[in-house]
Amino acid sequence: MTEERLLQSLDNTFAVALSGGLGNQMFQYALGRSLALRRGAQLVLDTRPLDQDSQRSFALADFALEARPANAKQIAALPRPRHRRLRRLPQWPGSVRYVAEPGFAFAARILQTAAPAYLDGFWQSEKYFGDKAEAVRADFQLRQPLHPNRQAIAELIDNSQAVSVHVRRGDYVTNATANSYHGTCEPDWYRRARAIIEQHCAGARYFVFSDDPAWAQANLAMPASTCFVRPSNDGRDHEDLHLMARCRHHIVANSSFSWWGAWLNPAADKQVVAPAQWFRDATIDTRDLLPSQWLRL
Repeated sequence: MTEERLLQSLDNTFAVALSGGLGNQMFQYALGRSLALRRGAQLVLDTRPLDQDSQRSFALADFALEARPANAKQIAALPRPRHRRLRRLPQWPGSVRYVAEPGFAFAARILQTAAPAYLDGFWQSEKYFGDKAEAVRADFQLRQPLHPNRQAIAELIDNSQAVSVHVRRGDYVTNATANSYHGTCEPDWYRRARAIIEQHCAGARYFVFSDDPAWAQANLAMPASTCFVRPSNDGRDHEDLHLMARCRHHIVANSSFSWWGAWLNPAADKQVVAPAQWFRDATIDTRDLLPSQWLRL
């Protein structure tokens, strides 16, 4: 196939590189969707970076997305993601623009990008897609009904002053590199976060979501009415995210999964408490990571 015909397969198209876990992929999709809506363009998803990570896979299939992974024809016309030499090129040959995230903070100029373009980064700020929030939330609705055991929890949430509490442990604890980069929220932080929530929410019932529920139950000193939601461990993380979003208020860990559990709740009066220091390294510029309405603790 000629280069011209390959490039025609990406005409008026944004392609976004997917990497990391569910929360990261949601940020990447949300930027691509926002740009596609702004420009009247189509969006395709490049899953090749996931092929290089044995711990990760395409995690968005259970959502009602307005995009799908790029097909073989489109892949053939795309630049290779995360190639340092390519990051220095303003244009990929054939005018498919390669756009690398310039830094962790929001970069307004990204929203001026025209199609065709390839978007490579993490894009962790609501500012990249906040004006398209309704469409993004619609895209992250579930394709299928909840599993019966999750539906039972959903009914408990819907019939209470539900507050989601996310406790991220896992590799943040067991992997030395991840721990040195991310760190964890400790029991005293959760105690103080609860005190803030209870100033706004009488009769709060807590629903704790964690990859280590035994640790959470042993260390957080939660009220007796607390529901500790067992991790699905069956590829249904999207359902836990949906349950978190159904809660009225949120206590958010330093995790992109946790971030989305709160953001997907569209209620204007929700209270969200999130860590003021998202990473162990306080020099990382996280000023645009948390929506302005969220409370930083």
